[in-house]
This record gives sequence, structure tokens and C-alpha cells, in this order.
Amino acid sequence: MKTEKIIIANLKCAGCENTIKKRISGIEGVKNVNISQDEDSVTVDMEDQLERKQITNLLHKLGYPEATEENGLLLQIKSYASCMVGRMSKPQA
Repeated sequence: MKTEKIIIANLKCAGCENTIKKRISGIEGVKNVNISQDEDSVTVDMEDQLERKQITNLLHKLGYPEATEENGLLLQIKSYASCMVGRMSKPQA
């Protein structure tokens, strides 16, 4: 088991968190996902055979690139779309 902490761009709200957590949790071998808006981070506990790149590729596809990547308009738009999906699919308490 290993843990990866990834600092990302475009993390804005609970909708973003919901989308990220749902999608990353769907990767086989991911055991736990924690998201911190205060730190703009995603921390993933995962099996050793998973690579960090699998997680960062999915985050990028969703519009949440690593903070060290270029964050162009297209990625920002993708993050807003992911945010809206996360808000609409948020489980009711």
C-alpha cells in the first residue's frame, strides 16, 4: 500500500470534490481518497502496482491538472463541467 498526495488546480467546491472522489475511487486498486480544498490536494491510498500517473491522467482529463502543469482555458472549462456533474450527483443526506 502506498499514499500519493497530489496538489491540483481548479478545485473550487464540494461538487468538484464529489466528482474527483467518485471517479478516482472507481480505479481498481484505489483504497481511499481524501480531498482538501484548503490545500488544493487529493490524497490517494492505493495498492503498490498503481502508478501516480494513472491518477494524474484522470485528474487532468476531468479538468484538475497538477498545480505544476499549464492550466489553460480548456482545462478550466472541463473543471467547471466536472464541478456541475458533482453537484448534481451529490448523494442526498
